[in-house]
Amino acid sequence: MQESGSLVIRPARNILGSLRVPGDKSISHRYAMLAAVAGGRSRFRNFAPGADCASTLHCVRELGCGVERDAEGVVSVDGVGARLRPPAGPLDCGNSGSTMRMLSGLLAGQDFASDLVGDASLSCRPMKRIIEPLTRMGAEIRGTDGDRAPLHIRGARLHGIDYRPAVASAQVKTSVLFAGLLAEGRTSVEEPARTRDHGELALRAFGAELERTQNRVSIEGRQQLHPLDAFVPGDISSAAFFLCAASIFPESNMVIDGVLLNPTRSALLDVLTAMGSRISMMRVEESNGELVGTISLVPGRGRPVKVEGALTALLIDELPVLAAIAPFTAGGLEVRDAGELRVKESDRLSAVTRNLQAMGAQVEETDTGWRIPGRQRLHGAEIQSCDDHRIAMAFAVAALHAEGESVLRNAECVAISYPAFFDDLEKLVER
Repeated sequence: MQESGSLVIRPARNILGSLRVPGDKSISHRYAMLAAVAGGRSRFRNFAPGADCASTLHCVRELGCGVERDAEGVVSVDGVGARLRPPAGPLDCGNSGSTMRMLSGLLAGQDFASDLVGDASLSCRPMKRIIEPLTRMGAEIRGTDGDRAPLHIRGARLHGIDYRPAVASAQVKTSVLFAGLLAEGRTSVEEPARTRDHGELALRAFGAELERTQNRVSIEGRQQLHPLDAFVPGDISSAAFFLCAASIFPESNMVIDGVLLNPTRSALLDVLTAMGSRISMMRVEESNGELVGTISLVPGRGRPVKVEGALTALLIDELPVLAAIAPFTAGGLEVRDAGELRVKESDRLSAVTRNLQAMGAQVEETDTGWRIPGRQRLHGAEIQSCDDHRIAMAFAVAALHAEGESVLRNAECVAISYPAFFDDLEKLVER
């Protein structure tokens, strides 16, 4: 039952059934941006339907590209080539840090000035991580209070750099590579830990050549891209909520079709396996460099799980829901090195802690993670989404296993990434 932005969630007995999740957000953002600087029309089936990717399409349209979404959800982008058109006004990125950070890489190499704005949440998120390398490449970028949006970008004739970011971030890596595509010479990014490689795979799918050696990736500038006709695999970060829900009910059986199985995103499956679930992957195939397949999950009993170091970077989007189900697992969960969660749409470390405690859980929050014992019994509670889509979805899952009803406040924020989330979840719940 839903009213005034709140959703009442009743306990479930099991999670049963099969599902296709919407297209991957990370890939959809990158495809739309690269389509803008490719000549000709690109078409994307299963393009992500949420507000974040809609912000990217809006910005691409404002930069001179034709953008259409047909009745079947296929998105077409008519690219204008490497030289985009000056926008008539500020480019509104909404709540999407992906839009602002990655699009900045393309705007840094243009011959005009542009302003990137966002909502109150996005305006609090750190942008120094892209301002610093793009400035080194020759662009002029001014942020508010030094490193916050709105951003003013005066494009320039860029030159390649050799960049070693302090924080492992796929958005930063992609932003620099996008700028490198428009620059003179060679641009390299060497990450402190491996992150998702959708930017590199998307660049190759559009015809660019890159080189990778371990955590270092390089691109030669001034390459021309060709348009792309592609299927966007189902978002495994969206699938995570259903897989985690199924993993904590002993009689559950969950199948998700057409989902992304990129090795830099599938660490979730390893963690759920350690927590006791039996996972199978079937009908695996490649689509424009990305692996796609079917996942089936049957729950079981596992062991304590620790997530730290490079594994944390690979799981950064899935950590809230893993923490939300941790009290119901046999061994619990410890997470380290996840300080990045404090500068997402909300302070996700604190949001998870407060909601778990409201439900009666024992949880210890550290500077960069949590310690959450397993084998706990939680009760229904008033849950705060903090206007953060991943917090809302994570605790919708936790509430299914609590004793008694829960009320999720500001549940509508799931539209940022997954507008149909609650409808799809309800289809799978057995009460």
